[in-house]
Amino acid sequence: MKIEFLAILALYVFGGTILAVFSKRFFQKNIRDYYVGGSRLGPLLTAGTYAATTYSAFMMIGLVGLTYATGVGALGFELLYLAATVFLLSTIGYEAWRMSKKYNWIAPSQMLGDLYGSRSLSILVSIIYLFAMLPYLAAQIQGLKAMFNYGGLSEELALLISSILVYLWIVIAGLWSVALTDVYQGLIMLISGLAYFAWIILVFTPSTGFSLNEVFRVLGEKGYLGLTGFWSLPVFLAYTIPWMFFAVTNPQVVVRLYMPRDEKAYRRGVFYFFVYGFLYTLIVVVVGLIARGLAILGFIPGDLPRDSVTPWLINRIHPLLGSLIAISVIAAAISTANSIVLAISGSILASTNKQNGLTIARIIDAMLVVAATLIARANIGFIVDLSVLTSVILLPLAPVTIAGLYFNVKNKYAKTSAIIGIVIGVSIATYYAYTLGPRRAFIERVFDLPISLLVLVSSTIILVTGVLIGKKLTPCFKQ
Repeated sequence: MKIEFLAILALYVFGGTILAVFSKRFFQKNIRDYYVGGSRLGPLLTAGTYAATTYSAFMMIGLVGLTYATGVGALGFELLYLAATVFLLSTIGYEAWRMSKKYNWIAPSQMLGDLYGSRSLSILVSIIYLFAMLPYLAAQIQGLKAMFNYGGLSEELALLISSILVYLWIVIAGLWSVALTDVYQGLIMLISGLAYFAWIILVFTPSTGFSLNEVFRVLGEKGYLGLTGFWSLPVFLAYTIPWMFFAVTNPQVVVRLYMPRDEKAYRRGVFYFFVYGFLYTLIVVVVGLIARGLAILGFIPGDLPRDSVTPWLINRIHPLLGSLIAISVIAAAISTANSIVLAISGSILASTNKQNGLTIARIIDAMLVVAATLIARANIGFIVDLSVLTSVILLPLAPVTIAGLYFNVKNKYAKTSAIIGIVIGVSIATYYAYTLGPRRAFIERVFDLPISLLVLVSSTIILVTGVLIGKKLTPCFKQ
């Protein structure tokens, strides 16, 4: 075992637990406070919990590897996600926040059920969350296992520590302990990313005898500073479409729209998130590009599996810095994992109208953590593919959410079409993921459309048909 890793891990756990315990002074011990902080979060907590939840192990492991494998097109993929997210947060997200003040939502499934006046829809969405988030949980746990392995810990010990931390930082004070530890973990992620960035530029690259100019020159010559063959238009659309709607489909981020205390906290939180996301994305992509450049020059293996690039690099760093980077990946994964658990359990409780018992909430959380721990024992695909796959399955919720927030959809035609559209869209995504595998499901085209676009178009057409029929009987726009 690496002593440095164990020391930094101990400090990380101690610091996060102290913050989680401190957060109890804000916790009012009711179900709304447990799931959304009673909608009392300020701008820093709003931005911090959104950023740490959004930017998971996918960044340091998945995006570094995707950039190394496919070039600067990965930057376009991630920046388009960020731009789309900020746009959605500034428009649809703001409307969801405004309406949440009226309806006191604690979960996105509850929101959709209220908007469409359908408990069946709420229950269906909760089931889909439970089903669709399994790949995303697997991605987080997979990242955790790789980083604990760097520190020399066995898989069993890694799983035990991870599951304890995920549950502990939820159960102490619900969303309050999650939000405070999210800010703490987000800072660790950014500081470690900057250190990683500085090391590869100022230490590792000069040690090879080549300058950054030479590294970027060979990247340009080999086409990695443009769109490589991997990033054909259908593939680019297939990867980006699910992420463009991430902010209105994935429950762990949708629920964060209900948390800001006022309009000022909401708008400043969105701005702070944008700054954080832009900086963190540039750091990660530059690391991946330099890794590819050094691979072309023969100093890094050119055939590393994508998810192995960061583990390979940190094994060449001084153990103190390598351990800090490994802990940052653990922090990213845990912050996302406990947010997923909280979002799913909140949806289950809200859709079954059992919103009065904190004990029930904590039992459901424990069951979900156990399930996540079991998932960690399976090595399933690439982290990037698994992360995007979750959003493909959830894509049918995008048109349903947007229509519900802007139109009067409380009629039987809109309700029925929403349910049918979701079932059809999820079925299409699941069928192709099962028959083709997660990776091919992104690249393959059906009717000359990427599968993600086919899912979105199919569910949207079905929903719009129902809304238009219902329009004849009810006013279209909300008053």
